[in-house]
Amino acid sequence: MEIIVQKFGGTSVADAEKIRQAARRVIKIKDKGFGVVVVASARGKQTDQLVADALELNPNPPKREMDQLLSTGEVQTVSLFAMALDAMGYDAISYTGSQIRMLTDSVFTKARIISIDGERIHQQLEQGKVVIVAGFQGIDEHGNVTTLGRGGSDTTGVALAAALGAKLCEIYTDVDGIYTADPRIYKDAVMMKQISYDEMLEMASLGAGVMHPRAIEFGKKYDVTIHVRNSSKEIEGTIITHEVPQMEGVVVSGATIQRDMAKIGLVGVDNVPGNAAKVFAHLARAKVVVHDIVQTELSPEKANLSFMINVSDLDATKEALDKIKGEVNCQNIFIREDIAEVSVVGVGMRSHYGVAEKMFEALAEAKVNIDSITTSEIRISCAVDDDQAEKALVAICGAFELHKPADVRKV
Repeated sequence: MEIIVQKFGGTSVADAEKIRQAARRVIKIKDKGFGVVVVASARGKQTDQLVADALELNPNPPKREMDQLLSTGEVQTVSLFAMALDAMGYDAISYTGSQIRMLTDSVFTKARIISIDGERIHQQLEQGKVVIVAGFQGIDEHGNVTTLGRGGSDTTGVALAAALGAKLCEIYTDVDGIYTADPRIYKDAVMMKQISYDEMLEMASLGAGVMHPRAIEFGKKYDVTIHVRNSSKEIEGTIITHEVPQMEGVVVSGATIQRDMAKIGLVGVDNVPGNAAKVFAHLARAKVVVHDIVQTELSPEKANLSFMINVSDLDATKEALDKIKGEVNCQNIFIREDIAEVSVVGVGMRSHYGVAEKMFEALAEAKVNIDSITTSEIRISCAVDDDQAEKALVAICGAFELHKPADVRKV
């Protein structure tokens, strides 16, 4: 039996009618002879409400208890989804992450999946049932409920598809697909029919909120095609898959803006082997995710070290650096919170020149000052003042004609 995994986001199951609508999509695939596994998020703003409830009682709640609390939103959704399918005449069974043995590490609020036991799901599929799994959650080796971080239901969906040998994971959300840029900021952005794993991974990690980066990693590693679709429209959406030759003809596929960032600079660190390793080892132990590391040698004796983090990790970063700054003989630490990052992404950059020049010219014409620049093989990112970020994004979208379908762009 071929299996298709369908993941429904919170807005797609926000109320009874939307759950019925989602159930009809499941039935449509089920009636074609596929085994269907559904992954569901908490309904609407339920997770936000649970967070607010927790903070009202405790401004700094224990992370283990937050995971225990937040996991209940998805549990409610999957039970209701199973009830809806039952009312429509289809056998369905719901499971929590712990019931399918989705084993994770013990990093509460942002756990990583270690393994999934697909045997129970296969047994139910063979009996003709639709299996509905609570997204966003798992269990560690000590029996504690864990969560995968906001947006983690995407990761659950693609990871389940990989574990079950499914070749397709449909991600149903409230947008039509993946756009060349955030249409709320760049109103002329167009939807892409197809994007590579590498491009989508860069865009997701740089602020494109449609997909969770770890979900893309699973898709690429285990060859799971991901189809992002609108749950309320009958349109094709965007396919995320392996790079194909025609993608190289498109220099820039998309542009992103990432806010809620902070830039950390360590000034005058001793320029000796091992100091950078010490700094980032402390940050790793503090569970801080680091972006865009730049080290510059000032002299044979001293160097500057800078990097970007999410603002949510700022307190943990400060605490970690306080412990290490003396050991690396850091002269000063500066922190910028009024900063954002704009980026262009495209596999075509590998075989085309002039991308950086065009991007910097566009920012100069828009009178946007660049704080720092970082690159990868398929990405250029510029840190800019937060209050100039949207202007910067619009400027580079215009320069690379991201208001046009890929096959008609001149750049």
